Amino acid sequence: MTTRTGGQILVDALKTHGADIVFGVPGESYLPVLDALHDGPVRFIVNRQEGGAAFMAEAYGKLTGRPGICFVTRGPGATNAAIGVHTAHQDSTPMILFIGQVGNDFVEREAFQEVDYRRMFGTMTKWVAQIDRADRIPEFVARAFQTATSGRPGPVVLALPEDMLTASADVPDARPYCPVQAAPAQEQIDRLRDMLAAAKKPMVLLGGAGWNQAACDDIRGFAEANALPVACAFRFQDLLDNRHPNYAGDVGIGINPKLAARIRDADLLIAIGPRLGEMTTGGYTLLEAPCPKQKLVHVHSAAEELGRVYQADLMINSGMPQIAAMLQAMPAVDPAAWQHSAVEARADLDAWQAEPPVFRNGEARLNLWQVVQILKQSLPADTIVTNGAGNFATWAHRFWPYGGFRTQLAPTSGAMGCGVPAAVAASIIEQHGGRKRSVLNVAGDGDFLMTGQELATAVQYRAPVLFIVFNNGAYGTIRMHQERNYPGRVSGTSLQNPDFGALARAFGAFGESVDDTEGFAQSLKKAQAHLEQTGLPALIELRYDSDLITPNATLQSIREAAQKARTV
Repeated sequence: MTTRTGGQILVDALKTHGADIVFGVPGESYLPVLDALHDGPVRFIVNRQEGGAAFMAEAYGKLTGRPGICFVTRGPGATNAAIGVHTAHQDSTPMILFIGQVGNDFVEREAFQEVDYRRMFGTMTKWVAQIDRADRIPEFVARAFQTATSGRPGPVVLALPEDMLTASADVPDARPYCPVQAAPAQEQIDRLRDMLAAAKKPMVLLGGAGWNQAACDDIRGFAEANALPVACAFRFQDLLDNRHPNYAGDVGIGINPKLAARIRDADLLIAIGPRLGEMTTGGYTLLEAPCPKQKLVHVHSAAEELGRVYQADLMINSGMPQIAAMLQAMPAVDPAAWQHSAVEARADLDAWQAEPPVFRNGEARLNLWQVVQILKQSLPADTIVTNGAGNFATWAHRFWPYGGFRTQLAPTSGAMGCGVPAAVAASIIEQHGGRKRSVLNVAGDGDFLMTGQELATAVQYRAPVLFIVFNNGAYGTIRMHQERNYPGRVSGTSLQNPDFGALARAFGAFGESVDDTEGFAQSLKKAQAHLEQTGLPALIELRYDSDLITPNATLQSIREAAQKARTV
């Protein structure tokens, strides 16, 4: 043992647990940590706002399965970062937020920027603590990594008093963390097989966190062996390659009505991983609570989630690799009763992904469906696609074929502004690991401007992200709900936007704005050439009428339907 400052002990602990990249905004409250990072192998990515830093750490956790690390200063820094912590909580993403804190000699006096983080973050984390002694840093950090990754993954918050970081201590480092997951009992697998053998209309629903490539491969083998149609929960569409013949579509906002009917009519639903929350159950309508009409097998990594809303016929507490391996090894059943089900479900999906009627008359100058087709033809199948929240995301969720594990980074929490920093983080992580997967961000105009300053981070670290900004001059999702509930009374949802192409150029990126389909195809070619030649980001702004609100409806049709309903 050698005497080290608290800041150095902390950075050494990060190295012990395999951290290679951390994200943050610097603050005087944790200067000893910044100093210790100066000469170490852990790379510090400087962000422009703590919300962006937290979103990047959350994206790291999703992409790698290891805790994303974020450093912010006290008070305003911590409150800005809260959005990323909430997203990590609802998305079950492993993440650790380190917050500089006032010194112990000032605590409980409402000192400058002082906040009680146990109370602030208590309901949206797995664990919140404050490290008051430098000699306990290895213990606390080891527990943080262990807690963030075991069972249902999630965020941990550790506060770092300023005087603790400057203090010195002789203390050994801990051993690297080792995540712990439950595994099914063989009796549970046998019962699941019996239930499947007795079914006539079975369906598999994948979702949640804790997956890896091997688990996805095993689940694919299980579905193939038993000829099962497979749907993926809201924003977990990358758990099965969307081009696979057994893939039936996504279960979330804007679900294919035929897929929704298939789930309602199923006599056995095998839900592996998802929480079965509001978005995945269509507001708790696809399955009745607490006792669904369908026989339900619910597999989840957290025992406390099982039976929380739905009393499943079989509840299995298991990590995803553990259940997937056992299902892959399970002897297949005779699928004669449903042998055409996967083919029929796939046909329903193919029809759902055809060009929407709103574009078939050729009147729209910018065909958003065709935009997605052009992107599909131009980008690799393993492209990582990110988005925040808004109606614009429907164009990606419904029409983009996610190419398999970890090609989708999007918030189930519905956090606007998530997609831009997630894309920048993904590009940095890919390059840091020696890989070169393409990264595409699709963003709405309101969504982009919540964290658009991270475009500066992309330029600084030469992250070649392709940004597509859907600009309809409105908070579109809220406008849609507004028209349904208060037709014709637009209030608080209109936006005056900048020239996004010019904004991108001001940051040092490629930027163009288009308002027709042909112009988009031409701009995309130029953007791709720029990405390849410079390694710097590129942005294309899509300007279109806000009336085109979803693939299925216009604002005018929604307004007219609402007005008609009021007169009946």
